[in-house]
Amino acid sequence: MKRVLSFLKSRRFRRVVLVLVFLFILFEVGLAAVIHQYGLTDRTQPADAIVVLGAGLNPDNTPTPSMIRRADHAATLLETGVAPYIICSGGYPGRATVSEASACKTALLAAGVPAEVIILEEASRSTEENALETQKIMHANGWQTAVIVSDGYHLLRASWLFQMAGITGYPSPVTESYPTPTEYLISVLREMAALHWQVIKGLFGIQATFVGGL
Repeated sequence: MKRVLSFLKSRRFRRVVLVLVFLFILFEVGLAAVIHQYGLTDRTQPADAIVVLGAGLNPDNTPTPSMIRRADHAATLLETGVAPYIICSGGYPGRATVSEASACKTALLAAGVPAEVIILEEASRSTEENALETQKIMHANGWQTAVIVSDGYHLLRASWLFQMAGITGYPSPVTESYPTPTEYLISVLREMAALHWQVIKGLFGIQATFVGGL
């Protein structure tokens, strides 16, 4: 015990701690850079459907600016013939009486998308559940490929989760009207936390698919 206490008080121990802290910070900065860089590239390819991931709701249950951006981007992709259908994915956040998917549909209709090509997935509460619930819809229709639409910072994790759900995904980032730098940084930090959680889940076999809306 004395040797342990002596080591904990030693310069060598402090150096080890400093090195570990430095490596941790270096890793986190690298992860943030990867998240940012991944979201800059549009990997759109012809697919069975376009999937728009939910982006919350305003207090009055109307689509958020982020949701409108994603819907407008999906509408443009549909118009170019990338896929014949759009799946709006997102359930009821908090105490909302309207689903994110329904808000997405509202934005799509406003963008001129025909109602008959819009499919709602209203059961999911997180990005992981977006993937799992969307997979059910796609499996029922015999679909395997999807263009995944979201803000760029979200797409690294979303692509990973959709792949795990058995969907071949082609990420397509929204490139217009990004949030403020502060909001963007917060979003990236949230993605980093969510990625860490996914790794922890895998290591310990945790089955939860919803934790704080991640």
